[in-house]
Amino acid sequence: MAGLFDLTDKTVVATGATRGIGQSMTIGLAELGADVISLQRDLSNTETQNKVLALGRKFTAIHCDVSNNTKVLQAMREALALTRVDILLNAAGLQRRSPAQDLSYEAYEEVMDANLSAIFTTCQEAGRYWLDKGQQGVIINVASVVAVQGGVNMAAYAASKGGVLQLTRALSNEWAGRGIRVNCVSPGEIATDINKDVRTEPEYREHYDFLTKRIPMGRWGVADDFKGVAVFMASKASCYMSGENLVIDGGWLAR
Repeated sequence: MAGLFDLTDKTVVATGATRGIGQSMTIGLAELGADVISLQRDLSNTETQNKVLALGRKFTAIHCDVSNNTKVLQAMREALALTRVDILLNAAGLQRRSPAQDLSYEAYEEVMDANLSAIFTTCQEAGRYWLDKGQQGVIINVASVVAVQGGVNMAAYAASKGGVLQLTRALSNEWAGRGIRVNCVSPGEIATDINKDVRTEPEYREHYDFLTKRIPMGRWGVADDFKGVAVFMASKASCYMSGENLVIDGGWLAR
C-alpha cells in the first residue's frame, strides 16, 4: 500500500510554493520523494528550499511573476528544459477584496492574470511537453470553494477560481485519454496570509465569527491539511481520477 503514494525521483514544477497551501503541498510531495522546481517571485525566500533540501531532495528556484504572462511562459519553459518533469502544481494566486461596484478593472485584470491566465499557460506548456514526449503527467490546480459559491466582495477572485475549475475539466477531457491527469482542489476557509485581514482586523470580527460558526468542523483549516491531499492527487493512489474537484472545506459546502 505504501508504494501507492511513493513519489521517489519524480519532479514537480510548482507555483505558490513559498507560502501557505502551496508551500505545504510542495513540502508534502518532497516528503514522499519528489524533487522541486519552484517558480517564485521572491528568490530571497528560501524557507521552502531549506525544508526540501533537508529532506534530501533537489530544489531549484526560478524567478517568476504569475501576474505577468510573458514571465510565466519564460519560467515554465526554463523549468521544463532542466530535467524530466512529472507533476505540475499551480498554487499561486492573489485576492483583491472589494465590492464589485468599486473594483477597478486594473485590479480585476491583475487577479485574472495571476489566478487563471498563469494557470492556463503553465498547463499548456506542461501538456505540450508531455504529449510531445509521449509521457504521463499530473496537473494539480488550486481553485476555491468560491468557484462554485461566489463569495462576497470577491468578484474577480470568484470568477478566476471558477475559471480554474472549468479549465481543469476541459483539459482533462482532452488529455486524460493520453496519459495526463488534471484535477483541482478547492480549499474552504484556510488560515493563510491571503485572509489574514479577515482573521485579525477588528472591522472583520463579526464576519470572521460568522464564518467560523458556519464551518461544521468548527475551525478554520490550516495549510498542512493539504499535504496528504497533494500526495494523493500526485501519486498512483489517484490513478483513475481526472477532471475532479476535491473540496477541502471542513464540511462548508455540505451545510
